[in-house]
Order: sequence, then C-alpha cells, then structure tokens
Amino acid sequence: MSSPSEDVERLYEALLDAWNNRDPAAYARLFSSDGSIVGFDGSPVNGAAEIEAHLKPIFEDHPTARYVAKVREIRQLSADCVLLRAVAGMIPPGKDEIMPERNAVQALVATRSGAGDWRIALFQNTPARFDGRPEEGRRLTEELSREVERAPA
Repeated sequence: MSSPSEDVERLYEALLDAWNNRDPAAYARLFSSDGSIVGFDGSPVNGAAEIEAHLKPIFEDHPTARYVAKVREIRQLSADCVLLRAVAGMIPPGKDEIMPERNAVQALVATRSGAGDWRIALFQNTPARFDGRPEEGRRLTEELSREVERAPA
C-alpha cells in the first residue's frame, strides 16, 4: 500500500505526462470537479470541464514544449490533503535543452475523495523569473538540465 505522498507524486507525474502527451482530457481528469489551475500567464481556470476546454485549443494550435520537473517537497497537510512543491523546465519540440525563460515554480494541492481517490484541487504554475537575481535563475536552469539528462525523451 502506498503512502499519500507517493500517491500525490504519481498524480503530479500523471499531470506532466498528460501535458507532455498533449491530452487535455487526461489532464482534466486528474482534477476534482471544482479543481482549479493558475496558468503560467496567470490565467485562472476553474473546474475540470473548463480546464479541458482551456487546454484543447492550446494543444491543437501550438506546438507545446514538454515538461521536465523536480519535486522539491511533499507535505501532508491532513489525512486527505497533500501539498506538492516542484520546479519545472520546458523543452521545445525538436530540441533537447530547456528554455530558461520558461522555468517555473509549481505548487499542487491534492485532496482525497470519500472513495479514496486523489484529485488535484489546485495547480499553480509560476514563472521562475528571480527578478534581480540572475544567478538563481542560472542555478535553477543547471539543476533542471541535470533532470533532462536523467529523463526519458
């Protein structure tokens, strides 16, 4: 039997896989019916159906980059609520290096339903700009580049 932390880490990995596979339905299914995202540009999107509708044209109209991420922390807030914090980089199609300007800090809050399933209540994807601290940005890019070397393409 797995722990809540392991379950939520798998949920996060499934979220990244759904993005990387450009599958808005699979992405949205990971959310509770009233779950929310705050996108990289600050766009709030609420509810699994709206999340799918929001992502569908993005995947249809844009060659999206794939995520490579590193989980930094998983904290169980209660028996049925877990916070996951991660950093992520994006690799454009046809390339093998991350785009430093697209690095992000991500936070995911997952809750467990009465049936025992974990679903995403909130996913926030914030640009890792590190205003005035370019050395922090370079360190993050180096860290994520090491993850690229470990990750399957």
